[in-house]
Amino acid sequence: MTSPLPVRLSPLLLGLTILVPCAVRAQLRYVPFPTKSELRSLQLLAFTCSRENSVESCTRTRKTADPLMDHPRLPAACKDTIWELMQEATPATTNSFQRRDKIDSPARRLTVVCADPEKPTKPDKPAPAGSPSSQT
Repeated sequence: MTSPLPVRLSPLLLGLTILVPCAVRAQLRYVPFPTKSELRSLQLLAFTCSRENSVESCTRTRKTADPLMDHPRLPAACKDTIWELMQEATPATTNSFQRRDKIDSPARRLTVVCADPEKPTKPDKPAPAGSPSSQT
């Protein structure tokens, strides 16, 4: 004979596995997108790193960019750009155009790719039901 306990226990465990992630999600705090000025300051640090080719400026660029990799709301394209910037923002023996371009390219994309997406605005008044624009 089989015991009815495992049959009753399975739906209970299933219910708990569904509820636990919901409870954890409810405790998360809201983390805002980085501001335009924060992204711009990182961009300027990256430009300084590419221009000066110094250990100090490149280290500051990487340290400023690093926390953004763990930001929960940034899209993957933004994190890819930040990752590329962090990999390239290192001093080199010669400050060639290719080196500068490898740093400047992700820095230029940073403010576009990582910006807070604008929500579409609703029109002030909906079109009347009988208007020609609503007929197809």
